[in-house]
Amino acid sequence: MESCIRVSGNILYLAIKALPGASRSQVLDVHAGRLRVKIAAAPEDGKANAELGAFLAKLLDCPRKVVRLCSGEHSRLKTIELPLSVKEKLEALIPASYP
Repeated sequence: MESCIRVSGNILYLAIKALPGASRSQVLDVHAGRLRVKIAAAPEDGKANAELGAFLAKLLDCPRKVVRLCSGEHSRLKTIELPLSVKEKLEALIPASYP
């Protein structure tokens, strides 16, 4: 099974499948090489993207400005760019059932 994390130099790329419109934001699991994340915001006017960035920043205990959406602005399939310094925290977020 393919990992949802890719490292290039000192940057991490996180493949996400966003599920907007949820009652609360939460990490679900990894499916088809993407981390599935419920987002507590509607998919309109960039609200879900903003909530996803804020949610990941809070979980990873890093500034919001370092969580950058690099693809998928208008799609549920997104790629997030993160600094390499959050790798351990990010790996801890991935559900234990994922190999």
